[in-house]
Amino acid sequence: MSESQNASTTPEWEQRFRAPRVSLPDWAEEAPDRSLFVSNATGTYELYAWDRASGHQRQVTDRPNGTTDGVLTPDGEAIWWFSDTDGDEFGVWMRQPFHGGEDEPAVPGLAPSYPAGLALGRDGSAVIGRSTDEDGTTVHLVREPGGAPVEIYRHRESAGVGDLSHDSTLIALEHTEHGDAMHSALRVVRPDGSTVAELDDTEGGTKELGLTVLGFAPVAGDTRLLVGHQRRGRWEPMIWDPVAGTETALPVDLPGDVGAEWYPDGSALLIDHEFEARSELWRYEPGAAEPVRVETPAGTVASATARPDGTVEYLWSSAAQPPVVRSTRGAVVLDPPGAKAPPSVPVEDVWVEGPGGRIHALVQRPPSGEGPFPTVFEIHGGPTWHDSDAFASGPAAWVDHGFAVVRVNYRGSTGYGRAWTDALKHRVGLIELEDIAAVREWSVASGLADPERLVLAGGSWGGYLTLLGLGTQPDSWALGLAAVPVADYVTAYHDEMEALKAMDRTLLGGTPEEVPERFEASSPLTYVDAVRAPVYISAGVNDPRCPIRQVENYVDRLAARDAVHEVYRYDAGHGSLVVEERIKQVRLELEFALKHLGRGVVAGTAGR
Repeated sequence: MSESQNASTTPEWEQRFRAPRVSLPDWAEEAPDRSLFVSNATGTYELYAWDRASGHQRQVTDRPNGTTDGVLTPDGEAIWWFSDTDGDEFGVWMRQPFHGGEDEPAVPGLAPSYPAGLALGRDGSAVIGRSTDEDGTTVHLVREPGGAPVEIYRHRESAGVGDLSHDSTLIALEHTEHGDAMHSALRVVRPDGSTVAELDDTEGGTKELGLTVLGFAPVAGDTRLLVGHQRRGRWEPMIWDPVAGTETALPVDLPGDVGAEWYPDGSALLIDHEFEARSELWRYEPGAAEPVRVETPAGTVASATARPDGTVEYLWSSAAQPPVVRSTRGAVVLDPPGAKAPPSVPVEDVWVEGPGGRIHALVQRPPSGEGPFPTVFEIHGGPTWHDSDAFASGPAAWVDHGFAVVRVNYRGSTGYGRAWTDALKHRVGLIELEDIAAVREWSVASGLADPERLVLAGGSWGGYLTLLGLGTQPDSWALGLAAVPVADYVTAYHDEMEALKAMDRTLLGGTPEEVPERFEASSPLTYVDAVRAPVYISAGVNDPRCPIRQVENYVDRLAARDAVHEVYRYDAGHGSLVVEERIKQVRLELEFALKHLGRGVVAGTAGR
């Protein structure tokens, strides 16, 4: 059967998942024709090397559960990639020549760990961050390829490698030694671990302002470090010189969150502006009165980079149009072979008054028919993340089946200011559900949603909110679909990776032993006996973020009272990088929903 014939008999929602995709290509700082990108061209997301000069591309990794974490050395001679076991995120960095060859451990002297940042120097040195339950965070320096690692940092709290200066004499670290895992402080150290300078906006943990490393200036002898700060109630960049002890504010007065990276010659900054679920790019030259817009279509720029010739390449999509890697010259930079993803419907912006302020939601309606529709509330993970006007195959599949889809940027979401993101503390989960409830009420009152066919769904933190919502709002939802969720918060805390333990201590104000009442109030397991809606749960058996044991505890409680539920366990971690596995999971969710909410729902494209 030809590709076109096969596409004509395959449901569009499946075509969207199978369509070949590519990430924005990363490029070697001293060999910009050598690039690295991620693609699902083989049906599994893997790393690919691309020699732009010759046009040659080759697959770098080939593992059953996929690979997405990789970095080029500055000279472009080698690729570092992270090797874990079946998605458990615990492993070691491997090294492979750019043009192909045998993989070898990049740092043979380091035992497996969770990754905590990586910076590769132009002189062949490397700074490797590690996280383990036993040691907390450690940072190690290797002065030359194959050299022995030397530990230069250690702390129980979470930390990570930010960047390495152009001449490899300065190392920027992000750390949370003050105990607030949501707001990092910065430390710049020398290769021997001695401190050059500190920057801490938390005032020892008493003030909730964070900092993040955006990158050292890419120029020899330049010690300036671009950092992100929250001093004006949102993320925005400034320039800090840890050697000179100076801070330079930037007049980038844009609403929403603002990030930045250096142009390759250090003459300007590429500004990434996120505001109300959309993004745009700007160019700013230090000393100028204001930035200049870099034209991109309306929608979402998922990532962007400035090339040595001054052009900007970016990965763009909208809810209606699938992703594409473009250049400011107008050309498509990297176009994978194969059938293209069918488009979907655009999003509508909805603003709803909630208990903590105006809530932004994105709505997609089926293109035919009139409401009220069966409606899926697709809740994003994070929680410090946000849904945007970007292409997403999952929501598009629901729209194809006659569902409206509502995505809520609840308190805790990014892009709406620091106060909105930081509002979660102590009443974790319950605050987000208050915002979701307000949007749910709007959806029914407006005629969009059928109140008898409301589905609460999500993955990771969205899966957690799904289970918590089914128990605390049992009369509001007809169905629940939870992927890789937190289900039993206490057990999840004890089994999860150390960095997430630190985040939970920050969110809830302590450990389960120190604040048991908060963990109990925020745990879906507390309310499991109140759940009345049918529940579908999917979980990765190797998941280090939402471990399987705590999911089984919740499922056992459902089974003990013969509650309507189905569970799907798969051999991967926090989600799957295998396309057919992802399609299978969506198909199972669709079939579960159609079985329990079948009246008036389009069922013809649920299977093949």
